Amino acid sequence: MKRLLVLVTAAFLLLSVTGALAQARKKRIAIMDFDYATVHSASAALFGQDVDIGKGVADLLVNYLVKDGSYSIIERKALDKILAEQNFSNSERANPTSAAKIGKMLGVDAIVVGSITEFGNETKNTKIGGAGGGLGGFGLGGFGHKKSKAIVALNARMIDIDTGEILGVAEGKGESSRDSTSLLGGGGNWHGFGAGGVDFGSSDFQNTIIGEATKTAVEHMSTEVVSNREKLQIRQVVVAGLVAAVDAGQIILNVGGKAGLKVGDQLNVERVTKEIKDPATGQVLRRLSTPVGIVKVTDVDDVSSIATAVSGTGFKVGDAVKTLTQ
Repeated sequence: MKRLLVLVTAAFLLLSVTGALAQARKKRIAIMDFDYATVHSASAALFGQDVDIGKGVADLLVNYLVKDGSYSIIERKALDKILAEQNFSNSERANPTSAAKIGKMLGVDAIVVGSITEFGNETKNTKIGGAGGGLGGFGLGGFGHKKSKAIVALNARMIDIDTGEILGVAEGKGESSRDSTSLLGGGGNWHGFGAGGVDFGSSDFQNTIIGEATKTAVEHMSTEVVSNREKLQIRQVVVAGLVAAVDAGQIILNVGGKAGLKVGDQLNVERVTKEIKDPATGQVLRRLSTPVGIVKVTDVDDVSSIATAVSGTGFKVGDAVKTLTQ
């Protein structure tokens, strides 16, 4: 009875520690560049060149989420490295199955993919005198009244990296409009001015009407992404492997990203000192081991990783490693 009580108490303590570890870290997500194929032509016409507005929206969303603090966000360079190594196309990155695969390599709890469904502005001109007119500017001469309106619409999905299931959706829409009266010259438009023309926008994107609309849309969407956090569970991944080599302070392990390992993970290192075998079958029943130390992962590829010692010395090839933190 006493032994049973000890076992129950030990199990309870183990569960408590596991729960504490799960609560100790924030839920970890990665933000993919938004797909903007639907608005590509409108965007190129607006800027006069092909601008990666999908990356711009993703970076802005990351900024808002970092400031909010509800999630731990994977660094941009880590995401770019995986995308470059795996050579995913833009369409594949927006696919839930592909996104889930990328998420596993990054060691996140979920990955966010999204699309830009509206991105543009319209300008209406009312003029006295002069000639011409059109989208974003005026023709020759005259005194006129200009009203411009920008609309940006976004949607995002939070993907479970184990199942590819959509855990939650988020949407954001922003509009901005301005009225102005101008003494017009030739060649003016929304992002600058020609001879004698006046632009009420700014060289800073955030101060243009399309910039204001984008900011509003991302702000609204970030609020919905944060509200989805309760639908996301922290993944508990146990990674076990062996020390494959020790070289100049670097400890090379035979497990990597495919096993769920990521940069920053810490692993216990133990050395098997004795194997207990079944005398009848020769099967190994139990391995007795002693702790060697703790290592921290500094670099990961698909099938291996490099770690440095946090504590302990004398690491050897064949030492067993097991995840300490996730």
